[in-house]
Amino acid sequence: MSKVAKKTISLTLEHAEFVEAKVASGEYASVSEVMREGLRAMQAREAALERFLRNEVVPLALELEAHPERMIDGKTGFARL
Repeated sequence: MSKVAKKTISLTLEHAEFVEAKVASGEYASVSEVMREGLRAMQAREAALERFLRNEVVPLALELEAHPERMIDGKTGFARL
């Protein structure tokens, strides 16, 4: 395990109960494990968003910038749907 930094956090009652229920169910051994899992999920979501923006949105924006004649307005786009 990597080095550990101890932090004190505050949770809403709803979140605290959720975390405690996860530990009580045996799904996690400790509150720290629940919190680490949540942080890993957040990191994965942010990495996926970054990949989407880099691999899908930016190339499309550059393509449209190079060929503005391919763009259509929102009203036309919705009408085509």
